[in-house]
Amino acid sequence: MTAVLDTPVRGSTGPVSSPRDPHAYVSAEQWSKLVGLLMRDYPFDSVMAERVLGQAVAYVITAMENKGRRLGMGPGRIVDIGVHAIMLDTRAFFALCEKHNGGEYLHHVPLVEMKGDGSVARTAELLAHAGWDVDGPLWAADSSQCTPCRPGEDGH
Repeated sequence: MTAVLDTPVRGSTGPVSSPRDPHAYVSAEQWSKLVGLLMRDYPFDSVMAERVLGQAVAYVITAMENKGRRLGMGPGRIVDIGVHAIMLDTRAFFALCEKHNGGEYLHHVPLVEMKGDGSVARTAELLAHAGWDVDGPLWAADSSQCTPCRPGEDGH
């Protein structure tokens, strides 16, 4: 499946020679803390925690860069674990919102039921279009079950 955007994703400038680095959006101290929390709360080793966190940062930043576009973005269950870890550290998350979302909080609006509309695969394509290195296996692992995020939301 290929998603084609009528207009470029904000934050991207066309072909990117090297992928965007999620570490550039989170302090080293906060990164280390989030990796530690993921390892504490889930059966992740440090490699898996880093992968999940990197994709979660890419997702959150891309959602913020595209607010108001109603792209219907949504992570699968695995990447969503990282998104929740980011959002649950509320002071750090609000600082991220201040810096990258015009000071507006990126709200979390989950659904009880999973939607099977292809939004996870489309979201991975949007991240790639925005210049991120997409960890395909993390997105493909549960893309058939899709996402619990409310349709039409700007982010999470």
